Amino acid sequence: MRSAVVRPRLIVKQLFFKWLCLTAHVATHANRLGSRVMSGFNAYSSREKAVPLAGPTPVWTAWVAAAAAVIAFAGLISVTGPDTIGLAMLVLLATTGLFFVFGSLAGYVQLDAGGARSRLEHLVADTTVATEIAAEDGEVVYSNRAAAAMRAAGLGSIEVALAAVPGAADATYRLARAAARFERHDEVITVPAGADKSAQCLRVSVEPFQTPGLVSDSRRLVRWTVSDISEQRRQEHELNQTIRARDAVIEALPVGIAQLADDGTVTHMNAAMRRLVRIDRDRAVGLAEILPGAADMVLAAAKRETEQPGRFALDVVRDDGTVVATRVLVERRRAPEAGALLVAFEEAARQSSDAGTPDHAQGGTTQGTAGGDDALKRLLNGAPFGVATIDADGAVLHANAAFQRMFPEPDGPHRSIVRRLTATASADQRKAVEGALVRALSGRVTTAAIDVVSGDAQTARSLLINPMTAGADPREAAVIFVTDATEHKALELKFAQSQRMEAVGKLAGGIAHDFNNVLTVIIGLSDLQLQTKRPTDSGYGDLIQIRDNARRAANMVKQLLAFSRKQTLEPEVIGVNELLQDFAMTFKKTIGEQIDVKHLPTRDLWPVKADRTQLDQVLLNLAVNAKDAMPTGGRLRLRAKNISERESLKFGGVGMLAGEYVLIEAEDSGTGMTADVMTKIFEPFFTTKDVGKGTGLGLSTVYGIIKQTGGFIYPVSEVGRGTTFRVFLPRHIVTEAEEAEAAAAVEAKKKEQPRDLTGTGRVLLVEDEDGVRSFAVRALQRQGYEVLEAISGVEALEVLEAAEGKVDLIVSDVIMPEMDGPTMYNEMLKIYPGLKIIFMSGYPSDAFERALDPKAEFAFLQKPVNLAQLAAKVKEVITQP
Repeated sequence: MRSAVVRPRLIVKQLFFKWLCLTAHVATHANRLGSRVMSGFNAYSSREKAVPLAGPTPVWTAWVAAAAAVIAFAGLISVTGPDTIGLAMLVLLATTGLFFVFGSLAGYVQLDAGGARSRLEHLVADTTVATEIAAEDGEVVYSNRAAAAMRAAGLGSIEVALAAVPGAADATYRLARAAARFERHDEVITVPAGADKSAQCLRVSVEPFQTPGLVSDSRRLVRWTVSDISEQRRQEHELNQTIRARDAVIEALPVGIAQLADDGTVTHMNAAMRRLVRIDRDRAVGLAEILPGAADMVLAAAKRETEQPGRFALDVVRDDGTVVATRVLVERRRAPEAGALLVAFEEAARQSSDAGTPDHAQGGTTQGTAGGDDALKRLLNGAPFGVATIDADGAVLHANAAFQRMFPEPDGPHRSIVRRLTATASADQRKAVEGALVRALSGRVTTAAIDVVSGDAQTARSLLINPMTAGADPREAAVIFVTDATEHKALELKFAQSQRMEAVGKLAGGIAHDFNNVLTVIIGLSDLQLQTKRPTDSGYGDLIQIRDNARRAANMVKQLLAFSRKQTLEPEVIGVNELLQDFAMTFKKTIGEQIDVKHLPTRDLWPVKADRTQLDQVLLNLAVNAKDAMPTGGRLRLRAKNISERESLKFGGVGMLAGEYVLIEAEDSGTGMTADVMTKIFEPFFTTKDVGKGTGLGLSTVYGIIKQTGGFIYPVSEVGRGTTFRVFLPRHIVTEAEEAEAAAAVEAKKKEQPRDLTGTGRVLLVEDEDGVRSFAVRALQRQGYEVLEAISGVEALEVLEAAEGKVDLIVSDVIMPEMDGPTMYNEMLKIYPGLKIIFMSGYPSDAFERALDPKAEFAFLQKPVNLAQLAAKVKEVITQP
């Protein structure tokens, strides 16, 4: 039993080893034979410039392996027994699979060589385009049929053939250089005509050839292609000739023709159109320049998909400003050309040529009648107000240019006239328009106009809708008149804001005057008490707090006075570059590193004349607002430039007077402002900051200072993009006297020493406020002066008369009952000329100096005043010769 089992296994094992030996022997000889055959094939391919197949023996090894497998299988067939045959089949399949695996890994088995060659042939199969694949050293490794035909004709490779073409040396050099650099390049080369053929135009291209797996050459390859484009160039030449002929015909036509782009730019005009509008050939022009007010209507007609062109009777504005009556036709150009074609001819010329000719389209009426209609159309299209007629269903029948410009025709099937008129208006305005329309269509007249304001308040229209009777078109049921009220509404808002600002300014000025008297008492008495106490005394700290808070209140009053333009200014000639540079350096040190502050200087800036301290306050307030608008950091740029009188005219629409200015810009990258906020930013106490973080007086102070200096300020802002404040200061022409005065002031400041504020002399103090008078008397007496008191101008005259005019100085309030300060001083000068006086007031000096004699000299102290200011001014004036 055991021998029966062992014998078949032994037989199979012997047969298996015999099969292996036979397979190896046959494969070895087949490999040698295949190598010889492939060597001969590759040599043949090299001569014919065909691409060599990849791999040493890609097909022959596979064929020998298959044959060996068949032989082995045939030997096994002779073994009997079902188990033996099954086992032999498994051995055969396993051996064959291993053979193919190791053969593929070793490169001896490759079944896709023919496929690779077919793919390469597919890449260059176009026989009309000569194609060669060359290595980087110039050797051609493949040529398609068209290129092979060139070689057969003795022309050589493409590169060699091109070098022989007369006049193609430069192009061939550029192509060869691109091939050497492994770059793509194209050239068009003309081959001169021969004896038996015409000239040829060839497009020659060279490009890298990167096809992994298609060729076995490891060098970098490039592909040369040559295509004959003679027919294409001939067709292009014929097309150009046709276009030139067409342009010549258009140029010679007696009517004006213009080609329009989609945005209304005139891209071309023929000679007649240039004569009509009197514009040179080389000058670019827009349709709005030729047809002001009607350009939108004409462009809208050009965009309609209709068979009939748009026809208009319009006035064309020539380059010299004159107007000519014209008939205009506009039609959209057919694809693939974009834009529109506009035809225009002078109406007078057309009527003269067609005079008396019956117009059958108008039922036998003459051209004279048509000319009258055209004149009416031109008049309406040139009108600054809109006019439109509608039928009983609300559809627009006729509309002039202004109406179409203010209310563009909506797209889509829903073209309700109410929706067209109130597209951006509120619901209440829409209801008002609907009611007026219903009233007009029922035959009732409406006398009150309806204001239609857009949601963003950028546009405003005034509508009047009335019934239409006996119109030229029997379908006309109502007429709509429209005026553009945008500028009118803007002026109303500006006037209302100006009135509000003026009222607030007067209120602020009145409050400031009375409040300054109170602050003078608080600050003055605090100074007097502090002089009698030591820092260690009880209550010393409280007095310091009282004085400091009174000074804070005084600063707020100054801001109110600045807004109301009633503060005292000390103008001087200022160089804006130096001002901005000093401010930027100072502010940068205090603001921290989160804000990047830079001054961008400008050369040759004009000087300005203003109060330096107040301009510093303007810059500080603008910078602080910019900092608050950039809580996480940002940038602040300060720059300035000269604005000529011509440039200033551009800002006339915002109320700036024409003149020469120096423009200061403060630009930040903050959060920006909405339009609603921008209308209120200069109002006192208006602020967007949290409670306790701002008084709302910063920008109102800026506004007042700039206005009092004679300048203008305008903000430009966009939410999320930042804000730019533009400050326009009038240019100042510096005189020689001012230069000398400025130099003397600099020298005097260098020599300035601390002064003794005590003095001697008799002072007449005139003040109606008891608290202020009491403080001033005590302060002056403490400094060593003899003080006479008076509570009004009338009493002061009596005191002066009783003293027989023997006073060294008068210190007087301005606003007093019975007789004010200036009137009192004028009366005193009549009796005692040469008296010296110091006026004290919460108002600036220019508010009362006009009431004085022009020859009168006086000094001025702005309330509130403290002890040191009063003593210093009194000694300065009393010691003057």
